Amino acid sequence: MAPVELTELTRPELETALGVLGIERYRARQIFRWVYRRGVTDVVAMTDLSNDLRDRLAAHFQISTPAVARRDISSDGTQKFLISLQDGLHVESVFIPDTPAQTFCVSTQVGCAMGCGFCLTATMGLVRNLTPGEIVSQVRVLAGALDLRDQRFNIVLMGMGEPLHNYDHTMAALQILADPHGLAVHPKRVTLSTVGLVPAIVRLAAEPLMPNLAVSLHAASEEIRAGLIPLNTKYSIKDILEACRTFPLARRSRITFEYVLLSGVNDSPAEARKLAILMKGIRSKINLIPLNPAAGIAYERPSDDRVNEFARVLTEHHLFVSVRKSRGSDIRAACGQLAVEGGRKAQVATTPSDHSRPPVVIPANAGIQPGPPLSRG
Repeated sequence: MAPVELTELTRPELETALGVLGIERYRARQIFRWVYRRGVTDVVAMTDLSNDLRDRLAAHFQISTPAVARRDISSDGTQKFLISLQDGLHVESVFIPDTPAQTFCVSTQVGCAMGCGFCLTATMGLVRNLTPGEIVSQVRVLAGALDLRDQRFNIVLMGMGEPLHNYDHTMAALQILADPHGLAVHPKRVTLSTVGLVPAIVRLAAEPLMPNLAVSLHAASEEIRAGLIPLNTKYSIKDILEACRTFPLARRSRITFEYVLLSGVNDSPAEARKLAILMKGIRSKINLIPLNPAAGIAYERPSDDRVNEFARVLTEHHLFVSVRKSRGSDIRAACGQLAVEGGRKAQVATTPSDHSRPPVVIPANAGIQPGPPLSRG
Protein backbone atom coordinates (compact mmCIF):
# COMPACT_ATOMS: atom_id res chain seq x y z
CA MET A 1 0.00 0.00 0.00
CA ALA A 2 1.25 3.49 -0.85
CA PRO A 3 2.55 5.57 2.07
CA VAL A 4 0.14 8.03 3.70
CA GLU A 5 0.90 11.69 2.94
CA LEU A 6 1.75 13.04 6.36
CA THR A 7 1.09 16.69 5.45
CA GLU A 8 -2.56 15.89 4.70
CA LEU A 9 -3.25 14.95 8.34
CA THR A 10 -4.39 17.12 11.20
CA ARG A 11 -2.64 16.26 14.45
CA PRO A 12 -5.63 14.28 15.82
CA GLU A 13 -5.68 12.31 12.58
CA LEU A 14 -1.95 11.66 12.85
CA GLU A 15 -2.38 10.54 16.47
CA THR A 16 -5.00 8.02 15.35
CA ALA A 17 -2.81 6.85 12.48
CA LEU A 18 0.12 6.29 14.83
CA GLY A 19 -2.11 4.45 17.28
CA VAL A 20 -3.20 2.06 14.53
CA LEU A 21 0.47 1.25 13.96
CA GLY A 22 1.13 0.72 17.67
CA ILE A 23 3.12 3.97 18.00
CA GLU A 24 2.57 6.30 20.96
CA ARG A 25 0.08 9.04 20.09
CA TYR A 26 2.23 11.76 21.69
CA ARG A 27 4.76 11.25 18.89
CA ALA A 28 2.41 13.28 16.68
CA ARG A 29 3.40 16.40 18.61
CA GLN A 30 7.08 15.76 17.90
CA ILE A 31 6.41 15.08 14.23
CA PHE A 32 4.38 18.28 13.84
CA ARG A 33 7.19 20.31 15.37
CA TRP A 34 9.72 18.77 12.98
CA VAL A 35 7.61 19.29 9.87
CA TYR A 36 6.11 22.72 10.52
CA ARG A 37 8.55 24.47 12.87
CA ARG A 38 11.82 23.04 11.63
CA GLY A 39 10.84 22.37 8.03
CA VAL A 40 12.12 18.82 7.64
CA THR A 41 10.97 16.93 4.57
CA ASP A 42 12.08 13.44 5.56
CA VAL A 43 11.32 11.50 8.74
CA VAL A 44 14.96 10.38 8.80
CA ALA A 45 15.85 13.94 9.86
CA MET A 46 13.74 13.72 13.05
CA THR A 47 16.73 13.07 15.26
CA ASP A 48 14.93 12.96 18.62
CA LEU A 49 13.14 9.81 17.44
CA SER A 50 14.83 6.43 17.64
CA ASN A 51 16.24 4.88 14.47
CA ASP A 52 13.72 2.05 14.73
CA LEU A 53 10.81 4.49 15.00
CA ARG A 54 12.06 6.55 12.07
CA ASP A 55 12.32 3.39 9.97
CA ARG A 56 8.74 2.48 10.85
CA LEU A 57 7.48 5.95 10.04
CA ALA A 58 9.35 5.98 6.74
CA ALA A 59 7.70 2.68 5.80
CA HIS A 60 4.20 4.08 6.25
CA PHE A 61 4.37 7.86 5.71
CA GLN A 62 5.84 10.35 3.31
CA ILE A 63 6.32 14.13 3.43
CA SER A 64 5.74 15.70 0.03
CA THR A 65 6.86 19.28 -0.40
CA PRO A 66 5.99 21.37 -3.48
CA ALA A 67 8.90 22.88 -5.36
CA VAL A 68 9.41 26.55 -6.16
CA ALA A 69 9.40 26.66 -9.95
CA ARG A 70 9.92 30.42 -10.11
CA ARG A 71 10.39 33.30 -7.70
CA ASP A 72 9.83 36.91 -8.80
CA ILE A 73 10.66 39.95 -6.66
CA SER A 74 8.86 43.24 -7.16
CA SER A 75 10.41 46.66 -6.88
CA ASP A 76 8.27 47.20 -3.75
CA GLY A 77 9.54 44.03 -2.04
CA THR A 78 6.56 41.82 -2.82
CA GLN A 79 7.54 38.31 -3.90
CA LYS A 80 5.55 35.91 -6.06
CA PHE A 81 6.20 32.17 -5.94
CA LEU A 82 5.17 29.78 -8.69
CA ILE A 83 4.60 26.54 -6.79
CA SER A 84 4.88 23.20 -8.60
CA LEU A 85 2.54 20.53 -7.24
CA GLN A 86 3.15 16.78 -7.29
CA ASP A 87 0.95 16.23 -10.36
CA GLY A 88 2.75 18.91 -12.40
CA LEU A 89 0.11 21.61 -11.98
CA HIS A 90 1.03 25.00 -10.56
CA VAL A 91 -0.38 27.63 -8.24
CA GLU A 92 0.88 31.07 -7.29
CA SER A 93 1.48 32.32 -3.76
CA VAL A 94 2.55 35.82 -2.75
CA PHE A 95 4.59 37.27 0.11
CA ILE A 96 3.70 40.85 1.00
CA PRO A 97 6.14 42.43 3.48
CA ASP A 98 5.38 45.20 5.94
CA THR A 99 1.57 45.21 5.76
CA PRO A 100 2.29 46.05 8.70
CA ALA A 101 2.91 42.39 9.50
CA GLN A 102 4.40 39.90 7.07
CA THR A 103 1.57 38.43 4.99
CA PHE A 104 1.30 35.27 2.88
CA CYS A 105 -1.35 35.25 0.16
CA VAL A 106 -2.24 31.60 -0.41
CA SER A 107 -4.25 29.77 -3.09
CA THR A 108 -6.96 27.20 -2.37
CA GLN A 109 -7.66 25.98 -5.92
CA VAL A 110 -5.85 25.63 -9.24
CA GLY A 111 -7.82 28.25 -11.15
CA CYS A 112 -11.31 29.34 -10.13
CA ALA A 113 -14.89 28.58 -11.13
CA MET A 114 -16.46 31.89 -10.12
CA GLY A 115 -15.89 33.66 -13.45
CA CYS A 116 -15.49 37.22 -12.12
CA GLY A 117 -14.94 39.44 -15.14
CA PHE A 118 -12.17 41.58 -13.62
CA CYS A 119 -10.00 38.71 -12.30
CA LEU A 120 -7.27 37.06 -14.34
CA THR A 121 -7.53 33.79 -12.39
CA ALA A 122 -11.08 33.41 -13.74
CA THR A 123 -9.72 33.02 -17.26
CA MET A 124 -8.28 29.64 -16.21
CA GLY A 125 -11.59 28.17 -15.10
CA LEU A 126 -11.33 25.61 -12.33
CA VAL A 127 -8.77 22.86 -12.86
CA ARG A 128 -9.06 21.24 -9.42
CA ASN A 129 -9.27 21.86 -5.69
CA LEU A 130 -6.13 21.88 -3.60
CA THR A 131 -5.85 19.36 -0.79
CA PRO A 132 -5.38 20.51 2.83
CA GLY A 133 -1.71 19.57 2.59
CA GLU A 134 -1.24 21.56 -0.62
CA ILE A 135 -2.80 24.64 0.96
CA VAL A 136 -0.64 24.36 4.08
CA SER A 137 2.46 23.45 2.08
CA GLN A 138 2.39 26.84 0.38
CA VAL A 139 2.85 28.35 3.84
CA ARG A 140 5.60 25.81 4.65
CA VAL A 141 7.44 26.64 1.44
CA LEU A 142 7.17 30.41 1.82
CA ALA A 143 8.10 30.37 5.50
CA GLY A 144 11.18 28.29 4.70
CA ALA A 145 12.24 30.31 1.65
CA LEU A 146 11.86 33.59 3.56
CA ASP A 147 13.31 32.31 6.86
CA LEU A 148 10.10 33.20 8.71
CA ARG A 149 9.29 29.95 10.51
CA ASP A 150 10.12 31.51 13.89
CA GLN A 151 8.32 34.80 13.20
CA ARG A 152 4.68 35.83 13.28
CA PHE A 153 2.97 36.28 9.95
CA ASN A 154 -0.55 36.68 8.66
CA ILE A 155 -2.27 34.58 6.00
CA VAL A 156 -4.87 35.73 3.51
CA LEU A 157 -6.79 33.13 1.52
CA MET A 158 -7.03 35.48 -1.44
CA GLY A 159 -4.82 33.77 -3.98
CA MET A 160 -6.11 31.59 -6.78
CA GLY A 161 -9.53 30.08 -6.17
CA GLU A 162 -12.62 30.54 -4.01
CA PRO A 163 -11.87 29.12 -0.52
CA LEU A 164 -15.50 28.34 0.30
CA HIS A 165 -15.90 26.40 -2.96
CA ASN A 166 -13.24 24.09 -1.52
CA TYR A 167 -14.76 24.22 1.94
CA ASP A 168 -13.72 21.00 3.67
CA HIS A 169 -10.12 21.10 2.49
CA THR A 170 -9.80 24.77 3.45
CA MET A 171 -11.14 24.15 6.95
CA ALA A 172 -8.82 21.16 7.44
CA ALA A 173 -5.90 23.33 6.32
CA LEU A 174 -6.83 25.98 8.90
CA GLN A 175 -6.87 23.30 11.58
CA ILE A 176 -3.35 22.19 10.61
CA LEU A 177 -2.10 25.78 10.47
CA ALA A 178 -3.54 26.62 13.89
CA ASP A 179 -2.09 23.61 15.71
CA PRO A 180 0.04 24.87 18.63
CA HIS A 181 2.66 22.19 17.98
CA GLY A 182 3.05 23.31 14.37
CA LEU A 183 2.97 26.76 12.81
CA ALA A 184 0.49 27.97 15.45
CA VAL A 185 -1.20 30.49 13.15
CA HIS A 186 -4.24 31.59 15.12
CA PRO A 187 -7.42 31.95 13.02
CA LYS A 188 -7.52 35.64 13.89
CA ARG A 189 -4.35 36.03 11.84
CA VAL A 190 -6.08 34.42 8.86
CA THR A 191 -8.47 36.24 6.52
CA LEU A 192 -10.70 34.25 4.20
CA SER A 193 -12.03 36.05 1.14
CA THR A 194 -15.20 34.83 -0.55
CA VAL A 195 -17.22 36.05 -3.50
CA GLY A 196 -20.39 35.22 -1.60
CA LEU A 197 -21.26 31.52 -1.40
CA VAL A 198 -24.12 32.05 1.05
CA PRO A 199 -24.63 28.45 2.32
CA ALA A 200 -20.91 28.19 2.99
CA ILE A 201 -20.87 31.54 4.85
CA VAL A 202 -23.67 30.22 7.06
CA ARG A 203 -21.71 27.02 7.62
CA LEU A 204 -18.53 28.98 8.39
CA ALA A 205 -20.38 30.87 11.12
CA ALA A 206 -20.57 27.66 13.16
CA GLU A 207 -16.91 26.65 12.83
CA PRO A 208 -14.84 26.40 16.03
CA LEU A 209 -11.84 27.81 14.15
CA MET A 210 -13.21 30.92 12.49
CA PRO A 211 -10.97 33.15 10.34
CA ASN A 212 -11.64 36.80 9.64
CA LEU A 213 -14.23 37.14 6.89
CA ALA A 214 -13.78 39.28 3.77
CA VAL A 215 -16.61 39.43 1.24
CA SER A 216 -15.91 40.41 -2.35
CA LEU A 217 -18.91 42.65 -3.01
CA HIS A 218 -17.71 44.91 -5.87
CA ALA A 219 -21.08 46.57 -6.51
CA ALA A 220 -24.02 48.06 -4.63
CA SER A 221 -26.56 47.34 -7.39
CA GLU A 222 -27.77 43.84 -8.19
CA GLU A 223 -27.68 44.53 -11.93
CA ILE A 224 -24.09 45.80 -11.91
CA ARG A 225 -22.88 42.96 -9.70
CA ALA A 226 -24.58 40.34 -11.86
CA GLY A 227 -22.67 41.71 -14.84
CA LEU A 228 -19.38 41.36 -12.97
CA ILE A 229 -19.93 38.19 -10.95
CA PRO A 230 -22.03 35.37 -12.48
CA LEU A 231 -22.71 33.89 -9.03
CA ASN A 232 -24.86 36.94 -8.20
CA THR A 233 -27.70 35.40 -10.21
CA LYS A 234 -27.79 32.62 -7.59
CA TYR A 235 -26.79 34.49 -4.43
CA SER A 236 -27.80 38.14 -4.56
CA ILE A 237 -26.37 41.07 -2.64
CA LYS A 238 -29.44 40.86 -0.39
CA ASP A 239 -28.76 37.17 0.33
CA ILE A 240 -25.11 37.83 1.10
CA LEU A 241 -25.79 40.74 3.44
CA GLU A 242 -28.45 38.76 5.32
CA ALA A 243 -25.84 36.06 5.97
CA CYS A 244 -23.34 38.72 7.06
CA ARG A 245 -25.79 40.29 9.51
CA THR A 246 -26.05 37.03 11.42
CA PHE A 247 -22.34 36.17 11.18
CA PRO A 248 -20.81 36.06 14.70
CA LEU A 249 -18.09 38.64 15.28
CA ALA A 250 -15.69 39.01 18.17
CA ARG A 251 -15.65 42.29 20.04
CA ARG A 252 -14.10 45.04 17.92
CA SER A 253 -14.10 42.80 14.84
CA ARG A 254 -15.67 43.76 11.52
CA ILE A 255 -16.48 42.04 8.24
CA THR A 256 -14.35 43.42 5.43
CA PHE A 257 -16.18 44.15 2.20
CA GLU A 258 -13.82 44.24 -0.77
CA TYR A 259 -14.78 46.53 -3.62
CA VAL A 260 -12.75 46.57 -6.83
CA LEU A 261 -13.26 49.96 -8.49
CA LEU A 262 -13.77 49.77 -12.26
CA SER A 263 -13.77 52.95 -14.30
CA GLY A 264 -17.23 53.91 -15.49
CA VAL A 265 -18.83 50.76 -14.08
CA ASN A 266 -19.13 50.84 -10.28
CA ASP A 267 -17.13 53.91 -9.25
CA SER A 268 -19.74 56.68 -9.23
CA PRO A 269 -20.69 58.71 -6.13
CA ALA A 270 -24.22 57.37 -6.58
CA GLU A 271 -22.95 53.79 -6.21
CA ALA A 272 -20.97 54.85 -3.13
CA ARG A 273 -24.15 56.22 -1.55
CA LYS A 274 -25.99 52.96 -2.35
CA LEU A 275 -23.14 51.01 -0.76
CA ALA A 276 -23.32 53.13 2.38
CA ILE A 277 -27.03 52.38 2.71
CA LEU A 278 -26.39 48.64 2.29
CA MET A 279 -23.89 48.66 5.16
CA LYS A 280 -26.39 49.90 7.75
CA GLY A 281 -26.60 47.48 10.65
CA ILE A 282 -23.41 45.60 9.70
CA ARG A 283 -20.11 46.01 11.56
CA SER A 284 -18.14 46.56 8.41
CA LYS A 285 -14.96 47.89 6.88
CA ILE A 286 -14.83 48.79 3.21
CA ASN A 287 -11.61 47.94 1.40
CA LEU A 288 -11.51 49.81 -1.90
CA ILE A 289 -9.27 48.22 -4.52
CA PRO A 290 -8.58 50.24 -7.66
CA LEU A 291 -8.41 47.72 -10.48
CA ASN A 292 -5.02 46.22 -11.23
CA PRO A 293 -5.13 46.10 -15.05
CA ALA A 294 -3.95 43.02 -16.91
CA ALA A 295 -4.01 41.75 -20.47
CA GLY A 296 -7.27 39.90 -20.99
CA ILE A 297 -9.24 42.07 -18.55
CA ALA A 298 -11.73 44.35 -20.30
CA TYR A 299 -11.99 46.97 -17.55
CA GLU A 300 -9.87 50.00 -16.67
CA ARG A 301 -8.65 51.54 -13.45
CA PRO A 302 -10.43 54.74 -12.37
CA SER A 303 -8.47 57.92 -11.75
CA ASP A 304 -7.13 58.71 -8.29
CA ASP A 305 -9.61 61.58 -8.04
CA ARG A 306 -12.47 59.17 -8.76
CA VAL A 307 -11.18 56.73 -6.12
CA ASN A 308 -10.82 59.51 -3.55
CA GLU A 309 -14.32 60.81 -4.26
CA PHE A 310 -15.80 57.33 -3.78
CA ALA A 311 -13.95 56.97 -0.48
CA ARG A 312 -15.04 60.45 0.65
CA VAL A 313 -18.72 59.62 0.16
CA LEU A 314 -18.35 56.49 2.29
CA THR A 315 -16.53 58.30 5.10
CA GLU A 316 -19.22 60.97 5.12
CA HIS A 317 -21.61 58.14 5.96
CA HIS A 318 -19.36 57.21 8.92
CA LEU A 319 -18.04 53.99 7.42
CA PHE A 320 -14.55 52.61 8.01
CA VAL A 321 -12.79 52.86 4.64
CA SER A 322 -9.34 51.94 3.36
CA VAL A 323 -7.89 52.14 -0.13
CA ARG A 324 -5.64 49.19 -0.87
CA LYS A 325 -2.22 50.10 -2.14
CA SER A 326 -1.29 47.96 -5.12
CA ARG A 327 1.65 45.70 -4.31
CA GLY A 328 3.62 43.63 -6.80
CA SER A 329 1.86 44.78 -9.95
CA ASP A 330 5.15 44.85 -11.88
CA ILE A 331 5.45 41.07 -11.40
CA ARG A 332 1.71 40.43 -11.86
CA ALA A 333 1.29 39.62 -8.17
CA ALA A 334 -1.36 42.20 -7.30
CA CYS A 335 -4.98 41.47 -6.45
CA GLY A 336 -6.75 39.80 -9.37
CA GLN A 337 -3.57 39.20 -11.37
CA LEU A 338 -2.71 35.62 -10.35
CA ALA A 339 -2.87 33.03 -13.13
CA VAL A 340 -0.58 30.34 -14.48
CA GLU A 341 0.15 29.29 -18.02
CA GLY A 342 -1.41 26.09 -19.28
CA GLY A 343 -4.47 26.21 -17.04
CA ARG A 344 -7.46 24.53 -18.64
CA LYS A 345 -11.05 25.52 -18.20
CA ALA A 346 -13.44 22.99 -16.72
CA GLN A 347 -17.22 22.96 -16.45
CA VAL A 348 -17.96 22.86 -12.74
CA ALA A 349 -20.79 23.90 -10.47
CA THR A 350 -20.49 27.31 -8.85
CA THR A 351 -22.09 26.14 -5.61
CA PRO A 352 -20.30 24.94 -2.47
CA SER A 353 -18.99 21.42 -2.79
CA ASP A 354 -21.08 18.80 -1.02
CA HIS A 355 -18.19 16.35 -1.08
CA SER A 356 -16.75 16.01 2.40
CA ARG A 357 -13.10 15.36 2.92
CA PRO A 358 -12.41 11.68 2.12
CA PRO A 359 -11.25 9.46 4.97
CA VAL A 360 -7.53 8.94 5.41
CA VAL A 361 -6.50 5.35 4.70
CA ILE A 362 -4.05 4.00 7.28
CA PRO A 363 -1.71 1.22 6.15
CA ALA A 364 -1.89 -1.77 8.52
CA ASN A 365 1.27 -2.75 10.34
CA ALA A 366 2.11 -6.44 10.59
CA GLY A 367 -0.18 -8.01 13.16
CA ILE A 368 -2.16 -4.78 13.74
CA GLN A 369 -5.67 -4.32 12.40
CA PRO A 370 -6.50 -0.94 10.88
CA GLY A 371 -8.90 1.23 12.85
CA PRO A 372 -11.98 2.98 11.48
CA PRO A 373 -11.63 5.73 8.85
CA LEU A 374 -10.40 8.97 10.31
CA SER A 375 -12.54 12.07 10.61
CA ARG A 376 -11.26 15.63 10.52
CA GLY A 377 -10.99 15.49 14.30
